[in-house]
Amino acid sequence: MTSQLVALDLPGGAEFVDALCRVWDRGDAAFPVDRRLPVAGQHALLAAMAPAAVIDPSGEHTVSGGRPVEPGDALVVATSGSTGEPKGAVLVHDAIRASALATSERLSVTDDDHWLACLPLAHVGGLSVVTRAIHTGTTLTVLPRFDVDAVEAAARDGATLVSLVATALGRIDASLFRTIVLGGSAAPPDRPTNTVTTYGMTETGSGVVYDGVPLDGVDVRIDADGEIHLRGPMLLRAYRDGRDPFVALDGVGGWLPTGDVGRWLDDGRLHVDGRRGDLIITGGENVWPDAVERALRTDPRVGDVAVTGTTDPEWGQIVTAYVVPAGLVAPTLDDLRRAAKESLPAYCAPRALYVVDAIPRTALGKTRRTELRP
Repeated sequence: MTSQLVALDLPGGAEFVDALCRVWDRGDAAFPVDRRLPVAGQHALLAAMAPAAVIDPSGEHTVSGGRPVEPGDALVVATSGSTGEPKGAVLVHDAIRASALATSERLSVTDDDHWLACLPLAHVGGLSVVTRAIHTGTTLTVLPRFDVDAVEAAARDGATLVSLVATALGRIDASLFRTIVLGGSAAPPDRPTNTVTTYGMTETGSGVVYDGVPLDGVDVRIDADGEIHLRGPMLLRAYRDGRDPFVALDGVGGWLPTGDVGRWLDDGRLHVDGRRGDLIITGGENVWPDAVERALRTDPRVGDVAVTGTTDPEWGQIVTAYVVPAGLVAPTLDDLRRAAKESLPAYCAPRALYVVDAIPRTALGKTRRTELRP
């Protein structure tokens, strides 16, 4: 019998988990729908992923134009779409199981632990909590959305492990959890001691590097241009449109080019500088936005910030800061330049400042730099 792709258009909760298990039990693969998208956006994404059926709160419905999946396929997950159009990463059951086991081993998960899923299930950061708990038999609670009161109530009711992004971390009492897995955007410099930072992407099924150390079975290489390449049993099989993203390094295939630039620190840990396309070159000097953003956040008047490069006839690009004030008074450009120079070379200091109402971000907190506007 041909395996099909089934879209799950359901809120987070027991019904979502039950539907996912039913789809898997009959040999089909699941595609979680981002319910926050406008109707037109949902339709466009469904057309691209081509499921044969949709399960929503009213039941299961067959749809036309569905394309089958390969035997062993478990999930199709849309990439976060921080740049360009989202793609569908195809993850097989063996990859999901490998991710669950490696993650649980690194976090020392026991039978006494209890996972809380509160991030969007259409993104791998939220969905992987569910699949991890299913494969390891760990107790699981799934919330329909992130809500401070609900998250803290779940912790008081026994949840010990949770996956969060930096913005959510800052809103809860982190001490309520044994361990907080922190993904998405860059972690705050003063993060609680019970947090573990992760590096990964949709194509890796979840984080594959924890606090700079690859999970067991994960290989990391950095090429001559500084790009990070990954290899391991939890990576995607292909994209939904059939594209194979893997390349060979030194004659060995199976390496996934991430588009991220990084380096090994003196202590042997991986440091990710940022997306290759985010690099700002100003007056011949390389500036990474993440480093500048961390420095600017030391000013208490900065509520949120994003940094990008703006074309300039003299410098090639100038470092440009977009700031959401923390209060009624916004920092000045001179204030931000002083903050940057306290920890970074002078060429990293912003030369332009725009005060904005909000920073455009993905659901997992990554800055959509292409959407930054004065």
